[in-house]
Order: sequence, then C-alpha cells, then structure tokens
Amino acid sequence: MLVAVTIPSYQHRIYASLFAIAKANKTTMASTSNSGAFTTIRETVTFEKEVKKSKFIAIAGPISDEKSAMSFLSQVQDPRATHNCWAYQVGDQYRSNDDGEPSGTAGKPIQSAIASSGIDRVMVVVIRHFGGIKLGTGGLVRAYGGVASECLRNAPTCLVKTKVPMGVEVSFDLIGVVNHQLQSFHVQDIVQDYDTGKDGISMVTFKVDFDQAEKLEAALKANCSRELKFYKR
Repeated sequence: MLVAVTIPSYQHRIYASLFAIAKANKTTMASTSNSGAFTTIRETVTFEKEVKKSKFIAIAGPISDEKSAMSFLSQVQDPRATHNCWAYQVGDQYRSNDDGEPSGTAGKPIQSAIASSGIDRVMVVVIRHFGGIKLGTGGLVRAYGGVASECLRNAPTCLVKTKVPMGVEVSFDLIGVVNHQLQSFHVQDIVQDYDTGKDGISMVTFKVDFDQAEKLEAALKANCSRELKFYKR
C-alpha cells in the first residue's frame, strides 16, 4: 500500500539546498573512488623524446571538465606540427583523438597511459613533428603511449579530497558554538536559514571533506550537549 507523506515547506528548502550543493559538486563526486578522493597533477609538465627522427612532445595538465580540456588543448597544441594527438579523463568520462594518425594508434595509447597512471582530471597532448621515417602501427602505439606514460610518471601529483553536503538544525543559542566547530573543520559554503517553521530553530547547510563528516558530526553533538538533527546527501 502506498502512503502519501507530506514534507514541510522548510524541509523542501533544506533538501533543495543540499541538492544544489551536491549538483555543484557533481563532477567531483562522480569521478571519485570509493574513498572519496582522487589523485591529479599539480601543474603542467612536459616530456620530449625522439623516435626514428620524429620528435614527440607530451604535455600533461590538470583539468576539471571537457571545457577546460578543450581550452588546454587550444593553449598547448602546435599548428606547425604534423599531429596534435590527445586524450583526457575526468572520472568515468574520457575522450581521445588521433588527429590524422591511423585509427587507434595515438589517442587510445595516450588514454591507456592515463588509465594506467591512476591520475584523474588530466589531459595529455602529444605533439609529433614527423622526421621522415614511418613507424608503423606498432611503432606509433609504443611512441605515443610511451611518451604519455613517461610524462605522467614525472608529474608532481596531489590528493584531492571531495566535499560532501550536510545540514543541521540548530537552536539560536547554539549557532555560535556550531559556527566555531564548522570553522575548525574548514567547511565551505555555509548557509544559515532562519525561516524553518520551527520556533528558535535555524538550519545550517555546508560542505565538508568526506573523511571529516563523521568527526564533525560527533564534535557538534559533543559540544552542543543535546540532540541534533542532521541532513545528509
């Protein structure tokens, strides 16, 4: 039997606020591992190698989405080069391009190098200046995949923690205590809503590092010394 449940209007706003936070954080959340974090590179790096007189230049850079990937490509590609082949990965989203090389001999090897590296939110562009000697299908795969792998192997990396949206109902007299705890946990996007429909109750929403969410909840309960109602998404 289906039972209709009416949610108070202020709770609609709470969930809408949490949903907006989650939506803004969607790209990050979709591409993380189960640990809620991902590894990316800190800065743009370059690796160059000559293979049978052809010069291969791999350039890797951190990206956040397809738009930033295309922007990175436009910045680093060389219009004078024979080929500007590339691949990028953002979570489970990825694309590659052979840019005129035989199908599957450039973009896919670059993509495989990215996947093997364990690095996320990264684009690798491999520029080739043809040296007059054909490498063959196998040679191209090894050349493009090899310089991409070496470029990523030498890149400085960093671990990026994702943010999770939370909310908590707080009585007016405890807002100062709650805000102090939120600041100590370095949360982001704090929003206070006093129009909850409950006398003396405010709703505070925010984003916190995934691995700090439970600790923050415990700290709030301990410091407020009373029952708190949390909302999570």
